[in-house]
Amino acid sequence: MRAIILALPLFALAAGAGAAPAVPSVAAAAVDPAALRSTITRLVGFGTRHTLSDTNSPTRGIGAARRWARGRFEALGGDCGGCLAIVTPEQSFTGERVPLPTVVQDVIAIQRGVSDPDRVVIISGHIDSRNSDPLNATRNAPGANDDGSGVAAVLEAARVLSAHRFPATIVYAVLSGEEQGLYGGKVLADYARAQGWRVEAVLNNDIIGNTHGQDGRVVDHEVRVFSEGVRVAETPAEAAVRRRGGGEMDSASRNLARYMSALAQAGIPEFRVRMILRPDRVGRGGDQLPMQEAGLTAVRITEGDENYTRQHQDVREEGGVAYGDVLEGVDFAYLARVTRLNVLTLAALASAPAPPGSVRLDGAVTADTTVSWAPAVGASDYRVWWRETTDAQWSPAQSRATGGAPSLTLKGINIDDFTFGVSAIAADGSESPVEFPGPAGAFFQSPAS
Repeated sequence: MRAIILALPLFALAAGAGAAPAVPSVAAAAVDPAALRSTITRLVGFGTRHTLSDTNSPTRGIGAARRWARGRFEALGGDCGGCLAIVTPEQSFTGERVPLPTVVQDVIAIQRGVSDPDRVVIISGHIDSRNSDPLNATRNAPGANDDGSGVAAVLEAARVLSAHRFPATIVYAVLSGEEQGLYGGKVLADYARAQGWRVEAVLNNDIIGNTHGQDGRVVDHEVRVFSEGVRVAETPAEAAVRRRGGGEMDSASRNLARYMSALAQAGIPEFRVRMILRPDRVGRGGDQLPMQEAGLTAVRITEGDENYTRQHQDVREEGGVAYGDVLEGVDFAYLARVTRLNVLTLAALASAPAPPGSVRLDGAVTADTTVSWAPAVGASDYRVWWRETTDAQWSPAQSRATGGAPSLTLKGINIDDFTFGVSAIAADGSESPVEFPGPAGAFFQSPAS
């Protein structure tokens, strides 16, 4: 087993694109398109993975698929000397698409951190599938891209990253019940809360393997990352603070997306993170939404241009158009790029210190701004950032290291004219995302929130 993956020669700094996070390029390079194809082929082979489908058959239905996913995690855990603990939290639900009480079970592998184990970063994807009728649990529903691609990314991230050790804990989550009501995300959020996890970030991967859009475009050079602005879990008191000081553009979710953009620029320069400034696609949803409702910092990762003839459709040909979410609709070279982005992000987050907490601004009716914060575990230095309120991204040109001090006064930088934030830096140079001051930007919310 290798030691912690952090080794400065393995890192490149993301210049000019954000918080300059460290990029563990060796881990990303290990992502294998053939392994992704093998996973999705196996998932499609279960016929349907509908949440209401057979749970007892050894070869067909959601039960067989979940047992297979657990077996894959167990095999990977064996390869890393038992570094993965497997849990299967579950809850029973009824709802519009769940007419009878049904157990929704997630399959989760936990890779415990070596020095900051209560801090958790999560990658997720949903294993359930559906066809044209959301209540039809017997007809085939291959779900190759929605969301076999997300599950493949989760399992491949576990294969690659379990070969290394990190300060923070990494959780690999295969969720159920998404198509019936986003239930798997709620099961995960409730489990995280029950375990007392300090969840820094959730990367929810849903529909990440197609490059041929319904509009005829081929988009293989970018991926969309959706992030919430105002936190859905914000309290009235927190909303009052935000309205006075801003922060609508600087939730932790938004700064996580900026962090991913910087990582892509440094580690996969031919691949772009396209930040979409809304929680999800208009009128649609994914498992990141119940996680955000629970106060977790979560983003949705989705391909650059969706093809709706290959989503939620019976497999058929009609009017010269091929419908259905089949294996042929997945571009595995593209899926590998998206998976590399996930691996880079997980490794960078789990390697770096947590973002500084209790960030505070002072400087009203003065020409200077003082930024202060609580120390972060594992940090040897900090960086203060400022940008124009109309700028979308942080720039290293407008940042300053503090020499380890937990505060910095920016002379001649007026508190009224800029947006501010702080990142934490480890001794090896790995760096956290930027945290905006106050509850609007906090990565870790109090239980009362």
